[in-house]
Amino acid sequence: MQVYSSGIGGQVAPDDYSVNTTQPPYQPSGIPPAPDGNLDLADPKGTPAWSEPLPPQTAKTIGDTLSAKGVNWAWYAGGWSIALADGRRPASEKRKIIYTRENGSPNFQSHHQPFNYHARFAPGTADRAGHLKDGEDFLRDLDAGMLPEVAFYKPVGIFTQHPGYTDLVKGDDHIADVLERLRKSPQWEQMAVIVTYDENGGFWDHVPPPRGPGWGDRFGPGTRIPALVISPYAKRGHIDKTSYDTTSILKFITRRFDLEPLAGVRANAGDLSAAFDLR
Repeated sequence: MQVYSSGIGGQVAPDDYSVNTTQPPYQPSGIPPAPDGNLDLADPKGTPAWSEPLPPQTAKTIGDTLSAKGVNWAWYAGGWSIALADGRRPASEKRKIIYTRENGSPNFQSHHQPFNYHARFAPGTADRAGHLKDGEDFLRDLDAGMLPEVAFYKPVGIFTQHPGYTDLVKGDDHIADVLERLRKSPQWEQMAVIVTYDENGGFWDHVPPPRGPGWGDRFGPGTRIPALVISPYAKRGHIDKTSYDTTSILKFITRRFDLEPLAGVRANAGDLSAAFDLR
């Protein structure tokens, strides 16, 4: 399979990998629709501020393997619905939700939406309607005890604790509220919650990442990031020293539901099972 790489202001070219904040081909995207074009799509020619959007991807995802096994799942994104409406406005209009903090905007981050890059979840498809949901749907479903078997939740930009455009307190308050609501959910007794981050906050890490066969490639592993396992099944007062990476979450889901293993998962990374008391 061939994917692409690009940077801000550059051109998309065949180069095996996608890096940086490459934009999705579908709205909501940092790239507005083309003038007189389909409002559901990012302008395929890009903009002066961004390179061209990433072409629709066909690599197999955890969503594909869950659906193939008949496991109910959803990706919930904070601000999804209002960002979608924002992205579908004509290109001549300034964005009010996507990549902006002006006027109290929640600062939706389009490159944080992995399934929006994939052809299977293109606008108008049943998979998009069935699996890509708004953050308010997540809160409603958890309160009602109606969460699917696998739920991914990505808070909107102002809650991500990312340096430069938000702060720690907003994110801490938000996730504390979400966890409290999850503990009160009718589904809590059968639940495992994993809270993690995509980076370590920018501070130096004195512990070198593991190396060798089954570990290293051009992308890492890199510096350590926090991860919390919160569940009635979690080992109490336990710090798990198993070596993991972010794909360990996918490994855990794959093991739990006996799914087809995904390509690109590091062989030596654990699958989080050591963090649970399954006796």
